[in-house]
Amino acid sequence: MKFAIVMLENTESRKLLDEDHLAYRKQIEGWMGEQAQAGTLVGGEAFETATVAPVTVRRSADGTREAAEGPFADVDETLGGFILVEAADRAAAVEIAKTWPTPETLEVRPVWAAE
Repeated sequence: MKFAIVMLENTESRKLLDEDHLAYRKQIEGWMGEQAQAGTLVGGEAFETATVAPVTVRRSADGTREAAEGPFADVDETLGGFILVEAADRAAAVEIAKTWPTPETLEVRPVWAAE
C-alpha cells in the first residue's frame, strides 16, 4: 500500500534549517537514500515555504470562487511537503515515519487507490 508522509514544518525545524541548511538537507537526503535502498521510497516533494506564501482557493455553495494569499494565521506549523512510501500496512508506514531525522511534525495518510 502507498502512504503519504505529510511534513508540517514547525518553529524548531525552521530554526535548524536557517542555522545550517546544508547539514539539515544532508540528514534528509541520507534518510531518503536509506528508504530508497530499503525499497520503501516511492517519491516526494518539498514545498517552497521560505519565500512564497500559499494561495487558498475556495468554492462557495453558490459556485463563486475566491482566492486568498496567506499566511492566514499566526500558526506554529505550515505544510512543508510530502513523501510517498510503500508499506505493508498503516503500522509499517508509521514505523517508517518514526525514523524521520528532523523535527517536523509528520502525518501518515493512506493514498487512495482507484479500483
